[in-house]
Amino acid sequence: MVVLAELAFSTSDLAQVRFAVSPLWEIAPSFRLLRSAGAHPVHRPWADQTRPRMVAAGLDRGWLHELIPPTGGYVPDFLNPAPAGPAPTPAAERDAIRASPPDRVRRDLDHLARHQGNLGPRLRALHNDPRRHLAKVAEELEAYWELALAPYWARVRAVLDADVLHRARLAAEHGTGHLLDTLHTSLSWDGSALRMARRKQPLTRTTAGEGLLLIPSAFTGPGLRTRTTPPDPPQLAYPARGVGSLWTARPAHRADALSAVLGRSRTLLLTELEFPASTTQLAHRTGLSPAAVSQCLTALREAGLVSAHRVGRSVLYARTTAAETLLRAASV
Repeated sequence: MVVLAELAFSTSDLAQVRFAVSPLWEIAPSFRLLRSAGAHPVHRPWADQTRPRMVAAGLDRGWLHELIPPTGGYVPDFLNPAPAGPAPTPAAERDAIRASPPDRVRRDLDHLARHQGNLGPRLRALHNDPRRHLAKVAEELEAYWELALAPYWARVRAVLDADVLHRARLAAEHGTGHLLDTLHTSLSWDGSALRMARRKQPLTRTTAGEGLLLIPSAFTGPGLRTRTTPPDPPQLAYPARGVGSLWTARPAHRADALSAVLGRSRTLLLTELEFPASTTQLAHRTGLSPAAVSQCLTALREAGLVSAHRVGRSVLYARTTAAETLLRAASV
């Protein structure tokens, strides 16, 4: 049954509306996308690179495989703890998962069982002993993060930050009501309540905490995702603006301007890292020797322009936010 939910807002609730960029909120929708057999019109370049690594690491048949239904539906709430600040680190969010109260974990798993019909062997073990097995869930979340999201996070984070800045400006210029009214096609603001169309469950202040936590997401879409676990504020993840161009090729950078500062080889490697790559891949694409590539990457990493992410036996290198800023400045 589809219902129209109304989340009432007091003056205090309006004062507690805030944004957060949450790495863990990207886990479930991105994992679900990788499990899908079809090609996603937006995320296909990312999926084509990431899916083989996920399968090789066995992450397609582990804890996340049992916790995240493949075609939508309920994801246990303890996987998305309320962000304590505007941009929690992945490690801080994993720590929050490890600290989840056992009763909370069991209730979530019971809810998941009602949706799926039963629990797999891992989730039955988690239900029996949450404190012991949450550490294993957190370890797998870390492995998935390093493999699938961390190498691309500077690019994703730029889109999410831009969305927050845009929404914050709307609220500053037109008020919080206008912000909520224009956030998503299924949402509307009537002056005292946020109306949510096409929901399967009602949502009221009785079942939700105070305020509202808005979470832009690159992989959520086209619908909304919610989490209501009082006393936490209700969380609402919505598709961020600009996701459609997230993986499109960017204009070529002016290598000559940067070469005078960084050197030709280091600049060449930075421009080649449009998408994360290994030392071997970079050597093949640039014609540099693996030893020269390794030496340059070490220097770029020490300068904060490149990050390294271990994936199985190999290491992927990715441009950092600082490198993206530098390249944009050199292209002006």
